[in-house]
Amino acid sequence: MSRIGREPVNVPAGVTITADNGLLTVKGPKGTLTQDYDASCISFNVEGNVATVVRANDEANVRAKHGLYRALLNNMVVGVTNGYAKTLVVNGVGWKVAKSGNKVVLNIGFSHPVEILETEDVKLECPSITEIVVSGIDKAKVGQYAATVRSLREPEPYHGYGIAYKGEVIERKEGKTAGK
Repeated sequence: MSRIGREPVNVPAGVTITADNGLLTVKGPKGTLTQDYDASCISFNVEGNVATVVRANDEANVRAKHGLYRALLNNMVVGVTNGYAKTLVVNGVGWKVAKSGNKVVLNIGFSHPVEILETEDVKLECPSITEIVVSGIDKAKVGQYAATVRSLREPEPYHGYGIAYKGEVIERKEGKTAGK
């Protein structure tokens, strides 16, 4: 039996969960999230401030979906109450970022500035000239957008230049040694 799937999800005040016809909807103070699910083998029970995921049988693929949908439900509840954020750090000589309207302009060592746009699901902030904060209510979209921004200039191992997640450890290599 799935250990993750058995765990109940605490539902804070102000959050409503509805599941019908294969569509799970979570509404909260920060917005609304929806997720398709396999209604033939998974169902959701909401009693008071606790939600549980129930599976129809013990087949292997149903057990896998049990844990998956419980994790997705928990991520949705956390997203509509607190939201998610990832911080990216820009490291390079003369590299900087600046927010201009609904876009962020990155000067990251190319011959031209790179512009990235906010979407309706993902918001961007620049608390300093070397940091970008990607935030939103959908954990998957925030993570994917942050990974896309990071892929513009991934950190290189010799000097550490590039765009990295805050707190990410970049394994450094020793450079060439001159002849003795």
